[in-house]
Amino acid sequence: MQTDGSATHPPRPPRANAPTLLYSRPGIVVTDERFTVGRKSWPVAELAQIWTARGPHDRLALRAVAVTAALIGAVGVLLGFTGGLQRLTATAYLVLGVVGLLPLLLVLIGDRWRPPPYELWGRYRGAEVLLFSSDDERQFGQVARAVRRAREGARLGGWADPVATADPWRPRR
Repeated sequence: MQTDGSATHPPRPPRANAPTLLYSRPGIVVTDERFTVGRKSWPVAELAQIWTARGPHDRLALRAVAVTAALIGAVGVLLGFTGGLQRLTATAYLVLGVVGLLPLLLVLIGDRWRPPPYELWGRYRGAEVLLFSSDDERQFGQVARAVRRAREGARLGGWADPVATADPWRPRR
């Protein structure tokens, strides 16, 4: 019980050296001191040259394109060797042309269905390290921005308000 009769605890004063939380979701925490993804954690001050990239395309989509292109090529070669190309009608040539575009259609559908992941890379103690990877563009943007802000804070010496910490200039009277 408090002196004013309330049963709640009074708010705690903030710790002097408490890290500033910039992003927090399950499994991902970015503070001004550390970047943690799952069980991996890096001190922000030791991360250098942060950059973004797109990961590899989906393996299933690439295999589907390769198999389809190989089958279409095999049908074309068989028709060429058997002399079947001279006996085809204009409609059959049109159908072959449309079927020839099938691998391109599979590439477009594959990139929409399973887009390449967004990746955040950086240098940690001289080695290139994949820091974070996500299929969600919004989440990736938020994490990348938080890591960049943390790097800026580490590079500039912290998150203290420069106006509040500076001695204002006052003229002598």
